[in-house]
Amino acid sequence: MTRHDPDLIQPGRKLPRTTICESDVPLAAALAGDSALAIITGVDGPSYRPLGAAMAIDAQGRCTGSLSSGCIERDVVLHAQAALADGQTRRLRYGAGSPFMDLALPCGGGLDVLVLPRPDRAAIATAADALARRRPATLMLDAALTLEIQPELRVLVFGKGPEARCFAALAAAAGYATQIHSPEEETRAGLPGGPLPGPRWPKEVQIDARSAVTLFFHDHDWEPPLLAHALASDALYIGAQGSLRAHRSRCAELARLGVAQAQIDRLASPFGLVTSARDPRMLAASVLAQVLERARLG
Repeated sequence: MTRHDPDLIQPGRKLPRTTICESDVPLAAALAGDSALAIITGVDGPSYRPLGAAMAIDAQGRCTGSLSSGCIERDVVLHAQAALADGQTRRLRYGAGSPFMDLALPCGGGLDVLVLPRPDRAAIATAADALARRRPATLMLDAALTLEIQPELRVLVFGKGPEARCFAALAAAAGYATQIHSPEEETRAGLPGGPLPGPRWPKEVQIDARSAVTLFFHDHDWEPPLLAHALASDALYIGAQGSLRAHRSRCAELARLGVAQAQIDRLASPFGLVTSARDPRMLAASVLAQVLERARLG
């Protein structure tokens, strides 16, 4: 792998402020020891990773995170090690517009990457603490780079039966923070969450703007109080299993309970991207895809 002379590399564009998910910025790795952060500061054309995505690299070349599908990471590691050795920032350009031809991006796009040796640990620790409390964090890495970091998506599942269990297992397997609350032990067995003794919202379960609330009940009598609580929050997604007839019935019951129409209109309809899914696995994949579409930043 060629180590490019950083003095020959065209400066990347400035990235004054961008919004990114915490899973795209390895803050814990950046705090673990002497390290550099490599951040995507410019994207031309298609890109595997979003603007603001970062990779943490230590002096031994160990890295956490990614900037591409594997096309440039090894070269970025070399620059990061050099930056840690001399303390100098690197601005790199890959793909379209790069003066170097040995590292091509198959997608045909172009990436600007800023390599910061030993970024401000106090600022990173403050951001990490806010995110641990599920609060958005603003991370200013230098005068030209500010990241608005949103907490990772959290999936809250209520219900019973194979649909609830399959959906919760899929979301958890995909790496999303997932909690399942069910009156049935067999539905939640081995999954994070807890019992649901009745049709009321568990006091210990908090909702924030990066939470998705999903209900999987065949007996819809438990839904209205749970949905009313969720609809009063700023959850990014709220939906419940059932037919169009069931959806209309729950909307009517919510209105009877005094829930405003503007809040009722937030209910996902249809529930999932695949209409009339009749298999727990298909329904789980369909609903998770809909949640992720709603949760996507940018």
